[in-house]
Amino acid sequence: MRSLQTITATKMRRINRSAILELIYQQGPVAPSVISKRLGVSLPTVARILDSLVTEGLVIQTGRKESSGNRQRSQVSFNGSDRLTIGIDLGGTKMFGAVADLDGMILHEETIAHHQTSGEDSYQRISSLINNLLTYAKGTAKKIQGIGIGAPGITFFEEGVVQWAPSLGWRDFPLKDRLMADFNMPAVVENDVNLAALGETWFGAGRGTFLNQSGHTLVVIAIGTGIGSGIVIDGEIYRGSHQAAGEIGYLIPDRLSLDNNYEGFGAFEQLASGLGIAERASKLLEGKLRPSQRKKLTAQAVFKAARKQETWASQIVAETVDYLAQAIAAVSLCLDPDQIVLSGGVANSADLLIDPILDRLKGVIPILPSLIPSSLGYRAGVLGAVILLLHNTLDYYAVRKLS
Repeated sequence: MRSLQTITATKMRRINRSAILELIYQQGPVAPSVISKRLGVSLPTVARILDSLVTEGLVIQTGRKESSGNRQRSQVSFNGSDRLTIGIDLGGTKMFGAVADLDGMILHEETIAHHQTSGEDSYQRISSLINNLLTYAKGTAKKIQGIGIGAPGITFFEEGVVQWAPSLGWRDFPLKDRLMADFNMPAVVENDVNLAALGETWFGAGRGTFLNQSGHTLVVIAIGTGIGSGIVIDGEIYRGSHQAAGEIGYLIPDRLSLDNNYEGFGAFEQLASGLGIAERASKLLEGKLRPSQRKKLTAQAVFKAARKQETWASQIVAETVDYLAQAIAAVSLCLDPDQIVLSGGVANSADLLIDPILDRLKGVIPILPSLIPSSLGYRAGVLGAVILLLHNTLDYYAVRKLS
C-alpha cells in the first residue's frame, strides 16, 4: 500500500516556495502579480516568500517596476550566477568536468581523454579532476552548491552508489559517501545518460517545449562506448523501481540473444554501440585487412568510409540503422515521448542515421517519433548536474494534481 501523507503548514510553505522559485527560474524576470496569478497564490504570500528568497540570495530585484494599486513592486529574477556547481561526466573512455553556475552558464571545463583506469584508480583520477575544478571555482569567491557526477552504469540515486559500471571497474562503489567525505560539500550521483536527459530537457533540445507543456517527456539515447538512455518526465528523471530505467543496452535484438549471460555490455550495445560497430566492421573485413589494421578500426572510421560510399562501410551503417530503429521503436511505443534525442560519439554522425531510421519505421509503428540530434553534445551531463543539485540542495518540492 502506498504511504499516504497530509500537508503540514511547513510543507505547504516549502511547496509554495519551490513553485515560486521554479517559475522565476524558468521565466524570470517576472512581476509578483504574475507569479500570484499563474500559481494561484495570494500576493501577500508571494511577497513574503520573495523577501525570503532575496535574503537567501537566490532571487534579485531587477529594478523594473510594476504598478499594483498604490504600490510599486520590483520584478524579480533568479540569481543563478552567484552559485557554482562542479559537474563531472564519466564516459567510458574519457572524463569531462565543468564549473557552471545555476543559470547553466559553463565558466570552465576540463577533459581527461583515454583515462583507461579501473577501480580505485578511477576514483583517484576523478578526485584529481574535481580538485582542478574546485581551484577555479574557489578563485571566483562564489558559493559552491555541490558536486554532481554522472556514472556510466546503474546507480542508486538515494544512496549515491554506483551498482555496476564495467568501463570503470566498479561494483557497488559508494561514490557519494567518498565525495562528501573527501570534499566536505553536497554531492549527487546519477546515471550519466539520466543527467544528459535532464540537461537536454532544461537547457537543450527540450527547453522550448518543456517550459510550456505539462507532462513533457524527453528520452536521450546515448550511443558511445556502450548504449544507454535517460528518461525525463515533467522535468524530473524517471529511474524505475530498480533504478535501471533506460538501460536499453540490454534490449534483445533477436532470438539468438536469448539464453546468454551478458554481465558486461548488453546484447544490443554489443551490436550498435561504437565498440559494436567497430567489431562488426572488423569481422566483415577479415581477410581484407591485416589484423593490426582491423584492431584500429573505430565507429568514426566506419562512418567516414560510408560518406565516401565504400560498400563495406555502407553495409555496416545500414545494419546499425536497423538495430537502432528497433530500439527507437520500442522506446517510442512504450513511452510515446515528445522527443527522442540522439547523443554520444556515434550520434555525431546523426545525419547518416536519423532520416534512414525514420524511413525504416514508416508504417511499422503508428506514430513516428520526433527524433533529433543533441543540441548540447558532451556538455549535456554537466548541465543536468546543475538542475539535479539545484533540486536536491534547495529543499525542492514538486506537487501535481491527478487528472
